[in-house]
Amino acid sequence: MALCKVTETRTGPLGCSNYDSLDSVSSVLVHSPENKIHLKGLQDVLPEFLRNRFVEAALSYVACNSEGELLCRNNDCWCRCSAKFPDCNCPFADIKAMEESLRKSKESWINLNNDFMDSDEFKAFLKKLPADHFLNTSAVLKFWTSDLVLQRRYGLLEASTKVVLGKAIKIVRKLFALSKRCPTQPKISLPRERTLGFWLNKAQSLLYCSEHGVYGTFSEEMQGCICAAEQRTVCQGNVPCKVGEGTLCSSCAPDNITRCGTCLPGSILHMGFCRPNIANSLDHYVNFDFDMPDAEMRYLLQRLDSRMEVHAIYISNDVRLGSWFNPAWRKRMLLTLKSNKNKSNLIHMLMGISFQICSTKNSTLEPVPAIYVNPFGGSHSESWFMPINQQDFPDWERTKLDASLQCYNWTLALGSKWKSFFETVHIYLRSRIITDDPTANETLFYEPLDLDDHSANLGYMKINSLKVFGYSMHFDPEGIKDLILQLDYPYTQGSQDAAFLMLLEMRDRINRLSPPGAQQLDLFSCLLRHRLKLTSSEVVRIREALQNFNAKLPNSTEPELSQLCS
Repeated sequence: MALCKVTETRTGPLGCSNYDSLDSVSSVLVHSPENKIHLKGLQDVLPEFLRNRFVEAALSYVACNSEGELLCRNNDCWCRCSAKFPDCNCPFADIKAMEESLRKSKESWINLNNDFMDSDEFKAFLKKLPADHFLNTSAVLKFWTSDLVLQRRYGLLEASTKVVLGKAIKIVRKLFALSKRCPTQPKISLPRERTLGFWLNKAQSLLYCSEHGVYGTFSEEMQGCICAAEQRTVCQGNVPCKVGEGTLCSSCAPDNITRCGTCLPGSILHMGFCRPNIANSLDHYVNFDFDMPDAEMRYLLQRLDSRMEVHAIYISNDVRLGSWFNPAWRKRMLLTLKSNKNKSNLIHMLMGISFQICSTKNSTLEPVPAIYVNPFGGSHSESWFMPINQQDFPDWERTKLDASLQCYNWTLALGSKWKSFFETVHIYLRSRIITDDPTANETLFYEPLDLDDHSANLGYMKINSLKVFGYSMHFDPEGIKDLILQLDYPYTQGSQDAAFLMLLEMRDRINRLSPPGAQQLDLFSCLLRHRLKLTSSEVVRIREALQNFNAKLPNSTEPELSQLCS
């Protein structure tokens, strides 16, 4: 059999055959840039005994450019180069073409981003950014999201750069495949995707780091610019002061924008910076600086020490002190100070109550007192009820005094934890039948008691003394009225804020002494209403003014308060 000659055409090698016009037929082997070989009908062109050698020779010719022998192992093919062509596995021309394509992709990506920076939309956005105070990235983002025209232009940039990056990634993958067995690997750098955060920082950099036509990068951590190495400080511009709650500054100084010019309420300006303004001492208005250890207070109460007694006026139409009375009905008594008439310069703190009560011998009744406290005056409805022996509130302590008569000292020690203001203490004395039956309802009051039950020896009761214990504090109502006046008519610059701060401090310290309950009572409003004798509308106005001022202070909280006084 005659040898088969492989004919070379302009499209590749042609197998054994006779063709009149080689230009009119396709090559049997097609050489692609990725060295992928497409065989077209070689099984039909060659006899079986020549098929393997022909295919190997043809593939080596095409894939290795006659510079080596094609080898394939484990789904991977490469050329075993001849001595004359040690770099036959590295298609330098194809790699160079790919590198050029990648360079053009990067250039196109840069041009797209530069076009966005030079666009009218981006320039208009920069002009909208305020320059009178510092803008962090969050502040820039608010302006960015509100600019719909800029949003559309940015959407076009995202779509265009996404296409360019996709093409660049494909080129890089081909480069890796082509250079797999090259002696040196190509230097590949993809353009870094520019997120929204990049553009927010770019806006900051253009605002603060573009002095003298030199551009740098702004760093929020450094609060300054990162300029080129040879121009370290040239690009640095004036970074305005920070304003807002976290800084206490409300506006920058017009003559030096890097420093604060005016501060938020509750703070004062010092050398271009704001610092919290601390309320002045309240001693001139209300003196809170008195406290006594509970152990000492309890000892003095047990002895009924006169030094702790607050002398109050006893009033009752039902019970005369030292006289026997029929306990069948509820008895009402009160101890009041009448401070506005007698002690207008004092307010009073309640720390304990004590009364001495006697019953006739073999009486089957025992007293059940209920206590209401009015903090600063007004009607009985403006009093709060003492939750005696509820949760961790203290209970009465009873001490027997006389064996012949059933006389006891009843003492209630509030201590520092439960002390509170008082002007009047209302005592309602009920009675209940003494029983040892644990199933009996001990809170069942008989008003009037069942007088037909002859088994019950009702007997009589007598209250020998009724006292309140605590202390009195200095109080200047006219001085507080003067503070309130400064809320509307400040004497000097800053005196209004100082008055607000002092009244807030006074309000909070008074309300902290509110009795136990689901919500604190607004005792401060009671003080304004009854000790300063302000009208209800004036009290509401002052309360709202303090709340509004407090809301402007940094890290402020406004507790929910229950209104006790009308």
